[in-house]
Amino acid sequence: MIHPSYVELMKVVNEGVDGGEEPVVNSRYSIVIAAAKRARQLIGGAEPKVAMKHTVKPLSLAVEELNDGVVKILPSEEE
Repeated sequence: MIHPSYVELMKVVNEGVDGGEEPVVNSRYSIVIAAAKRARQLIGGAEPKVAMKHTVKPLSLAVEELNDGVVKILPSEEE
């Protein structure tokens, strides 16, 4: 089983959204794209925003950053 699950990640990412607002992500596809973009940034030399206990693959690190809330997903018009 993947941890965290897509549903858990979507809840974390959409935490600050009020009831009447559009959620930041509303599909698993959006979460996958965001994690892939962050993983490419890490591969390109970006500094990780969470402490690494051991060697971690860039995608796993990106998912952990999203789950911890240290990386935010911006709506497409704010990119």
